[in-house]
Amino acid sequence: MGAVTSTVSTKFSFFPPTPPENVDILRLNTKRGHNIVDLYVRNANARLTLLYSHGNAAYLGQMYELFVELSAHLRVNLMGYDYVGYGQSSGKPDEYNTYSDIEAAYECLEQDYGAKQEDIVLYGQSIGSGPTLDLASQLPHLRAVFDKYKNIHKIGHVSCPVLIMHGTTDEVVNCSHGKQLWELSKEKYEPLWLKGGGHCNLELYLEYIRHLRKFISSVEKSPLNRNGSRRSTDRKEHPWKSMDHLEQIKMIMSKL
Repeated sequence: MGAVTSTVSTKFSFFPPTPPENVDILRLNTKRGHNIVDLYVRNANARLTLLYSHGNAAYLGQMYELFVELSAHLRVNLMGYDYVGYGQSSGKPDEYNTYSDIEAAYECLEQDYGAKQEDIVLYGQSIGSGPTLDLASQLPHLRAVFDKYKNIHKIGHVSCPVLIMHGTTDEVVNCSHGKQLWELSKEKYEPLWLKGGGHCNLELYLEYIRHLRKFISSVEKSPLNRNGSRRSTDRKEHPWKSMDHLEQIKMIMSKL
């Protein structure tokens, strides 16, 4: 895998000067010949591992504190990675590179951290839902998939429980795409249509965090194979306005 935990944190100036002991910063080699940055957050109480594929306008330096917060409040291990051409990953971004990027991260989880396919939950945000569902369609024993946006052509090949969460006022991907995706899912989990939610701010809604945590809890307790679906949930909430993005997320999580 070529995964090497960095001992020189200044190589990655967008991370804290001294990462906590439960955080690893790595570099992974992809099968397309690129080198990507990867971050792994351990949780001593975790039963599941979340493999997080971030959105287009993000990189690991921006996501670091959110990852730490999610790992703590969802009680999961969490791995995130930067696509080719993002942050300090090498090369130029394109669709097929994102597929090899997530494959490298997944193989790292299996080979370096001993994670099993049935204990991994894939999380795709915006553009990250592309590689997420591409990988999910190849993994028959995957525990679950969390997806925020559209991937109509691949969703039918995913056999694990799928959670769809979408903002009703998303200005980039219309909410109707999320609802169509949910209808085409084989293993439907109760979706969340967040009234007033946009494309990049769902994390600021309390119900988003609550619903995600409920999903993780359900996946932990459920058999690996199950059928049936749950009714959809429409929620109208208003995000915090006066704090920066991360402080808003911390405030919301403190209420859980």
